[in-house]
Amino acid sequence: MKDILLVNFNAKYEHASLGMRCLYANLGVLKDRADMLEFILDTRPEEALEAVLKYSPKIVGVGVYIWNSELSVKFAAELKRLRPDILLVAGGPEVCYETEKQPFYGLADYIIIGEGEDSFRILCEKLLRGKKPPEKLIFSEKPDLAETVLPYDFYSDEDLKNRVVYVESSRGCPFGCEFCLSSLDKKIRFYPLDKLFEAWQKLLDRGLLRFKFTDRTFNADMKRAEAILGFFLERYTDGMFLHFEIVPDRMPEVLFALLKKFPKGSVQLEAGLQTFNPETALLISRRQDNDLAEKNIRRLLSETQVYLHTDLVAGLPGENVGSFASGFDRLYAMGPQEIQVGILKRLRGAPICRHTEKFEMVYSPFPPYEIRRNRDISFEEMRALKRFSRYWDLVSNSGVFPEASVLLCRGDSPFRSFMDFSEYIYSETRRTYAISRGCLQELIRIYLIQNSGLPSAEVNAALERDAFNAVRAKKKKSPKRQALRG
Repeated sequence: MKDILLVNFNAKYEHASLGMRCLYANLGVLKDRADMLEFILDTRPEEALEAVLKYSPKIVGVGVYIWNSELSVKFAAELKRLRPDILLVAGGPEVCYETEKQPFYGLADYIIIGEGEDSFRILCEKLLRGKKPPEKLIFSEKPDLAETVLPYDFYSDEDLKNRVVYVESSRGCPFGCEFCLSSLDKKIRFYPLDKLFEAWQKLLDRGLLRFKFTDRTFNADMKRAEAILGFFLERYTDGMFLHFEIVPDRMPEVLFALLKKFPKGSVQLEAGLQTFNPETALLISRRQDNDLAEKNIRRLLSETQVYLHTDLVAGLPGENVGSFASGFDRLYAMGPQEIQVGILKRLRGAPICRHTEKFEMVYSPFPPYEIRRNRDISFEEMRALKRFSRYWDLVSNSGVFPEASVLLCRGDSPFRSFMDFSEYIYSETRRTYAISRGCLQELIRIYLIQNSGLPSAEVNAALERDAFNAVRAKKKKSPKRQALRG
């Protein structure tokens, strides 16, 4: 039995909740009266309910995010029907904005607005003493990160071995990109480095090698970025992997010098370009030197061994398909390992909504609130872009078809070339999911033989090499096979 139960529905098993552990770590003396339960999106609400009710909790806290909001609502509705006496507390970005317009407002007893490390503990202390605040909405003060208890001790050994462990060194973002909720918190707050290094050393001592940083702008403070890279470089061991999100037009020489020292496969950088259209960037308050960003990306790819994941967003105000295609082609020419084509989402509370009327922005009313059309891109064009994004992930970003991907992007415009292929796949399958690798390989083969002008023997040879390399890479990554080898 536990008085307080923290519940989170993760997208996948391998995604461990950092936010939930932050709340738990800062419960103070109440930690002994609390526990955490994590589920995945495939979990049925009744299964989660059964697991929760075994604890006989008095308070259940639920983290609500864009990816789990629908399941969280179902869980909350069932919980309140079965046990209306249990006090339900909701928090997370999905309930912090436009709160009174969404289902959780009627389901939850309390909703915490903002970062909850302090406010959730204070609320629980009051509730367990029988002192119920009259207000449903609890507005949080931002916690002092120097005093906040770090959550890393509450990753289990199983978490460290089998799941993505998220870490953060800062909160907030100095930039004002209107599609992003981080634009609402322009002042960056930092955890003390000595405190972080002590906690991360413990994780390393426990065997953790993969660290995924959630900082919105890792290189906003160059000295801190240098110190963090130096920390891991000094402790580097085979298998270490670090993921950082960077601003691509802010890369001083010292960062290049440090990144050059990391072996291949040990560092992944996520560089959000989002758009190369200067008018669109101005509309959404995005500051970016496109030429400098390109220069830095080319340097990263030519002078270091980092794995570079880049992002573009389709559907931004003022950008049509032709403009997006030009941006994609420009980025493709730089040669990053991944180009993530995202579809604009109208996150609750994000300032992008100010463009809705002028640019005739129509979004889905359901999570993840993707744009359906706007003044410059029709619904049909947006659907084609969505399919492009999905098939690009399957063929190019997956790394399964590297040679075939190059062949599919031949021509003056890689975007147009791949779009033609994308429409061919859809015409043949009428679906974007549940396409087996074998089926996809055959579709690629037929399309290239019919449309590329290349000899069929050359196409078949490229696909055979892709298949061989994919099998070899899978064998190399397999823990069971590694154990057998050992």
